[in-house]
Amino acid sequence: MIKKSALLAATAALALAAFAPAPASAADLKSIGITVGSLGNPFFVQVVKGAEARAKQIAGGNVTVTAVSADYDLNKQSTQIDNFIASGVDLVLVNAADPVAIEPAMVRLKAAGIVAVAVDVAAKGAAATVTTNNVEAGQKACQYIVDKLNGKGEVAIMNGPPVSSVVDRVNGCKEAFGKAPGIKVVSDNQNGKGSREGGLEVMIGLLTANDDIDAVFTINDPQAIGADLAAKQLNFTDIIITSVDGAPDIEGALKQPGNLIQASAAQDPFAMAQKAVEVGYDILQGKQPAESKILIPAELITRENVGQYKGWTAVK
Repeated sequence: MIKKSALLAATAALALAAFAPAPASAADLKSIGITVGSLGNPFFVQVVKGAEARAKQIAGGNVTVTAVSADYDLNKQSTQIDNFIASGVDLVLVNAADPVAIEPAMVRLKAAGIVAVAVDVAAKGAAATVTTNNVEAGQKACQYIVDKLNGKGEVAIMNGPPVSSVVDRVNGCKEAFGKAPGIKVVSDNQNGKGSREGGLEVMIGLLTANDDIDAVFTINDPQAIGADLAAKQLNFTDIIITSVDGAPDIEGALKQPGNLIQASAAQDPFAMAQKAVEVGYDILQGKQPAESKILIPAELITRENVGQYKGWTAVK
């Protein structure tokens, strides 16, 4: 009878343990590697900060977060991932330089027992992807242009690095422009490289080749700021510029008299990275997400509503 009671008690304890939540201990998540497009972009700085904040909430202050900049170079990023494998990290957040060609690196991570979560852009072979709804972001930013031009005018799409988020934004933009027969797209293949300098250079080329452009959609805020600077250098004062990000610099631009940037479809890189760490941690505990691709809605920020915009979630 004593043995039977002990067996029943042990069985009950096991049953309770099976339904108990996994403990959020530092042993479960000791180190995270992060590789992003460019740490010169404030967006990716907030990605790193968001990941660090959530990792410490989950695992305590002993978790190590190592962030590196791939500079949109696949070979460089592949080497960075091999370094993460060699150092034995538990989780890698990947902002892929190439969403398809990154697959061999994702296979190596999986073989090493390391969870990979794609952030902001897709990465073939990653366990999950957390990103803004970039098609929606492009649609909103370009529908704003259509509305401002009353459906008629010459526009340009300033493209960027060939990653999934950029492709989706451009496709969303083209959908919006395509529904307005009076809108003529004069350029859509110039790469502003995701940077202020790239936006400046491409915008000078666009306006030099076509001085009838009424509006330009840029794939992110740094390119928009560069485009605005270029337009001013060439004495253009009535071009509409829209973009994607909702970065702090754009908040200032939207409030600045005479600035040509009029709208940006806002993301939240800090919150996006937090979600990616949560998803990665759950996978480490054996809990797969209901959907492998998690989309975060984009919010259009304009001159009219920027006063109500709360900005990116962030830590100082």
